[in-house]
Amino acid sequence: MRIINTGGTFNKRYDPLGGDLFVPADDLAVERAIGPLGPGSGVKITGAIYKDSLQMDDADRDLLCEIVAKSRERSIVVVHGTDTMHRSAEAIATRLGDETKKCVVLTGAMVPFSIDPVEATANLSAAVTAAGLLGPGVYIAMHGLVLPYAEIVKNRERGRFERRAE
Repeated sequence: MRIINTGGTFNKRYDPLGGDLFVPADDLAVERAIGPLGPGSGVKITGAIYKDSLQMDDADRDLLCEIVAKSRERSIVVVHGTDTMHRSAEAIATRLGDETKKCVVLTGAMVPFSIDPVEATANLSAAVTAAGLLGPGVYIAMHGLVLPYAEIVKNRERGRFERRAE
């Protein structure tokens, strides 16, 4: 299994000098969150982009799609910011097409792992489990839901992901 870490709130840390949150160019949050899986788990981490998803552009999505397409693993988790996760999921689905044999699960967090690791760890754990069990396709795993990307939406008023209304 491959985890591609793009940044987002999941990874944010507090800068005591600047007084704000920033996305560091490292995989520390993901490494700590998957630590309980153990060293023999076979999970590989690839860090890329390291941005808040609101700052991601088409070139960043192209890079993400390229990394997913070139990955030898068939089970892939993408740690991504929640604001534009759906756009990246759609780009990956479009790039991979219907013939893909890969299972790609995007996940993230509304609260940084560094502030409260519970939500981030729960979402990542669900994504890792889903990527190991689901068939080919592009999914989002957030807040206890794991659904095809087109069936889940971020409810900004409630601050959580929900099944898309029919």
